Amino acid sequence: MLAALATLAQAWGWIALPPLLPVSLRWIALAAFATWAAARRSLTAWIVVGMLAGVEIGHDAPAAALHLQILGQIFLRLIKTIVAPLLFATLVSGIAGHADLKQVGRMGVKALIFFEVVTTLALLIGLAAINLSRAGVGVTTPASGEAAPAVATLSSTDTVLHIFPENFAKAVAEDQILQVVVFSVLFGAALAMVGEGKRRPMLAFTESLAETMFKFTNVVMLFAPLGVAGAMAYTVAHSGLAMLGHLFSLLATLYVALIVFLVLVLLPTAAMARVPVKRFLQAVAEPASIAFATSSSEAALPRAMESMEAMGVPRPIVAFIIPLGYSFNLTGTTLYLSLGAIFVAQASGQHLSFGRQLTVMLALMLASKGVAGVSRGAIVVLLGMAPALGLPAAPIFLLFGIDALMDMGRTAVNVIGNCLAAAVMARCEGVGLGQTAVESSVTA
Repeated sequence: MLAALATLAQAWGWIALPPLLPVSLRWIALAAFATWAAARRSLTAWIVVGMLAGVEIGHDAPAAALHLQILGQIFLRLIKTIVAPLLFATLVSGIAGHADLKQVGRMGVKALIFFEVVTTLALLIGLAAINLSRAGVGVTTPASGEAAPAVATLSSTDTVLHIFPENFAKAVAEDQILQVVVFSVLFGAALAMVGEGKRRPMLAFTESLAETMFKFTNVVMLFAPLGVAGAMAYTVAHSGLAMLGHLFSLLATLYVALIVFLVLVLLPTAAMARVPVKRFLQAVAEPASIAFATSSSEAALPRAMESMEAMGVPRPIVAFIIPLGYSFNLTGTTLYLSLGAIFVAQASGQHLSFGRQLTVMLALMLASKGVAGVSRGAIVVLLGMAPALGLPAAPIFLLFGIDALMDMGRTAVNVIGNCLAAAVMARCEGVGLGQTAVESSVTA
């Protein structure tokens, strides 16, 4: 607080202060915050430290900050190595692991339709919000050295054809992530049709690969504070501090959009499905709070399942719908991706038509399936997909500075959406949610 007051006093001429005093106070405050982060051993805290250090270096020593761009470039390269194997493993294991959809039948089809409807609505609300707030317009970002290749103008036929891979290895090598996703979906569907004896080894391999890539992601994310510091220092040295206002505008846009989605989509859906809204809100309050505080859907999963069972949703429905929703019902993440992608386009000076925006969003929504368990999974997907979508990487680094705050909101909405999906499916199956959990289980 003292450092902020001294900086404002110097900037606005309130009091004549020695030039080095505000700078010294800011570095002392930063050192104190870093000490606190070291005691907590929290990656989120260290990312915030990296962002603040980068801003300070870019402001105080712009000449030196120009040489820190390499830290951001290294981090970007490491992120790119994750995306293709991660998507392949998670999509294949997710689809083939739900081979029992044939037995679940009617409920499985209804659930998938419900998931796609609500995620599409989340996507549209996100697009409307960022186009209204225009949070990225006016941001000036320097070239990152990893600029996306120019996107050739394709006919509608070529655009559709470009989605489908002719060579999986070539698609991976050329960062054609959407082709990787299409191949993975088809591979997973084919694997689900294979007999149990021959499916199990491949399924075990993809599950092992997915778990390994989760750990690999965690290792790469340890470099995130340095990558964020380098990218922020380089950006501030070129663009000044004005871009911080754009980031806070984006953060406000996200939370307003999430609230609109909850009020205009999820609550009316609950009412139309005759889910008791008051009981549902009471049941979901604790798992949503856990998700918000930890930024982890997995941390909230056990309590979410217990709460839905206590509300009267039968255990078989809870056990099927909520885990399935972790792959296909990421409403908060979808809304965030729509904001993030258009923010990046606005920051880079690109004007995307509404049709082009929808194409970008649908590609990101498809690519995000199955990565709910990945730390910072949404921003990993956005970084990995950027070259294929013709978006530059430089503005995405700005998002890392506030991603922890954005992750809290989107994760909580993911959990609320999955809990509601379980309750809606229970009502579709004729379960009265006024029953106790024991009576519901007997009914099922």
